[in-house]
Amino acid sequence: MVKAIRIHEQGGPEKLVWEDVEVGAPGDGEIRVKHHAVGLNYIDTYQRSGLYPLAKLPAVMGMEGAGEVVAVGSGVSEFKEGDRIAYANPMGSYSEERNMIADRAVKLTDGVSYDTAAAMMLQGMTVRYLLRETYKVGPETTLLFHAAAGGVGLIACQWAKHLGATIIGTAGSDEKVAMAKEAGATHGINYNTENFVDRVKEITGGNGVDVVYDSIGQDTYPASLDCLKPLGLFVTFGNASGPIKNFDVGGLGGKGSLYVTRPTLFTYTAKREDLVANAAELFEVVESGAVKIKVNQTYPLVEAAQAHRDLESRVTTGSTIFKP
Repeated sequence: MVKAIRIHEQGGPEKLVWEDVEVGAPGDGEIRVKHHAVGLNYIDTYQRSGLYPLAKLPAVMGMEGAGEVVAVGSGVSEFKEGDRIAYANPMGSYSEERNMIADRAVKLTDGVSYDTAAAMMLQGMTVRYLLRETYKVGPETTLLFHAAAGGVGLIACQWAKHLGATIIGTAGSDEKVAMAKEAGATHGINYNTENFVDRVKEITGGNGVDVVYDSIGQDTYPASLDCLKPLGLFVTFGNASGPIKNFDVGGLGGKGSLYVTRPTLFTYTAKREDLVANAAELFEVVESGAVKIKVNQTYPLVEAAQAHRDLESRVTTGSTIFKP
């Protein structure tokens, strides 16, 4: 038996229960992983609350972890006992140990620690597909990134700066705006004291931006659309303030024939070769120093409920990890 954080029904943070779970020998195509660090992400709160329904309960929470392979099932040739690995899917990382499909794990390079990996796999690979695939960001790009002082946002500011882009980052306080600018944002907007649409128009000379990256959802829609150039792209990839409702598709024409996408990491890394390529580029920019992963909060895994409260109250910044 090992300890894990499970939910027996979806709801508030109080539904997170620290309890014994049985982890047997890994099955065909599986590895058993002993976690050294586990990541906290907003998707965890969606799965806990019921915003994202779960197929089966009880369920061990968590999408992201890093650790050591302690057993290998039949049919697995890429990994062996003792290998250092990390992953950002499937669910079940809030645990001391777990079995998982080997196809979803990647080997850690020597320059990436367990803590760094657990803090960056989901967020860092998200940034990679957003900036390198959903919209190919480069020196000619002007972009707006909401929640720029969050875990994804701080990585995105650094990576977009590395790519030569002009970055406008929003955050909810002057302190968080300063963090975003320190990470590489060219301009910062406190959306609690400034109208971000007006500021974007001012910064861009009325032109608007090429692409908006929005993980906030309800609170920033439809204003985000008003920040775009004609033929610009609205990338909605999260729902921190609640899901967007009653999306006005017809209005996209009047605002400049805009494009909209709702991407997920799991689509972009569904194929093994895409997962490996994504992780390899992430490791490369981190090991080069172009992107630094800041673990700003560390909690014992047993305190997962408090970590969820802090995340949803927007008192956390950067990346957060658990120690099992």
